[in-house]
Amino acid sequence: MNKRGRGQLALGVILILLGAWFIAQRTIPQVAEFAAMFSEWPFTVIGVGGILLLLGLFLGAPGLAVPAAIVAGIGGILLYQDTTGEWSSWSYMWTLIPGFVGVGVFLQGLLGEDTRENLKHGLNLVTVSAVLFVVFATFFGKLTLLGSYGPALLLIGIGVYILVRGLVRGINKNK
Repeated sequence: MNKRGRGQLALGVILILLGAWFIAQRTIPQVAEFAAMFSEWPFTVIGVGGILLLLGLFLGAPGLAVPAAIVAGIGGILLYQDTTGEWSSWSYMWTLIPGFVGVGVFLQGLLGEDTRENLKHGLNLVTVSAVLFVVFATFFGKLTLLGSYGPALLLIGIGVYILVRGLVRGINKNK
């Protein structure tokens, strides 16, 4: 089946499943109760990310994993903020977005598109995002999980790791 045929098949299946879901919500009270738990708007954003990922799987387009991870990740941030009421957390939560891109690139690699490079680049983006998150969350005083010196020591450890990794690569290239 060609790409266009797969796209039509995927769209048809998604529409049928959505229609069945809407009918089940209206006719089966337990399904309506279950759906009510997830009808908050952040779940809608997360769901759109999931649909993008499924669409990419059905279409054979691993590249859709990147926007799917970004949309679902932002939905996760919004769910956290909506649940806790900590809307000011956006001052450091934005640092997770490169990590969402990294997760998408990693998934893209797992789905078979330039596997080795995408896995490597995805992990690098997740690492950069984690470091940025620690730095900004510490700066804004929100990261107290590791104690008062924990985040600083974690940053020093990550810095040492990056330096040693660079030195080892440089030595290996010169051989």
